[in-house]
Amino acid sequence: MHDTNLLQLFTDDIGHAQRLLELMDEEFQAMGERDLARLEKLLADKQPLLAQLDQHGRQRSQLLASLQLSADRAGLQKLAERSPLGADLLDRSDELGELLERCKASNERNGRLIRANRASVSSMLGILRGGETPSLYDSRGATARIGQQRPLSQA
Repeated sequence: MHDTNLLQLFTDDIGHAQRLLELMDEEFQAMGERDLARLEKLLADKQPLLAQLDQHGRQRSQLLASLQLSADRAGLQKLAERSPLGADLLDRSDELGELLERCKASNERNGRLIRANRASVSSMLGILRGGETPSLYDSRGATARIGQQRPLSQA
């Protein structure tokens, strides 16, 4: 009974993780296009998936704990050894783990793009406000000193 429930949680979460991965790829594309409306929709679509993955993760841990097994790979392997669904449990666990690693890599990629965009926007705002000078070079290749800084709006 517990093994069947656990297998169903893994199967459900594989679908959730696949959808989350698709949404993260769409998110990366939308960030590149600076499509804020689409980004908002994608974020709204991601939230229930993340909540479901979290909830199912807790349920899997509780199921293993109720069988007095550790809530890790070792506990799952002990359950698999005494279950007719053991091979399926391990396969689904591995598949889910791989998908979650891909989600993590996509999230990190998206985070790098966000940080790069933030730095770019911050730099542009600094130039517009007059507090930051773009790097210019003199005839010798050294950084040129610009006498007086003025915001672009006052130039």
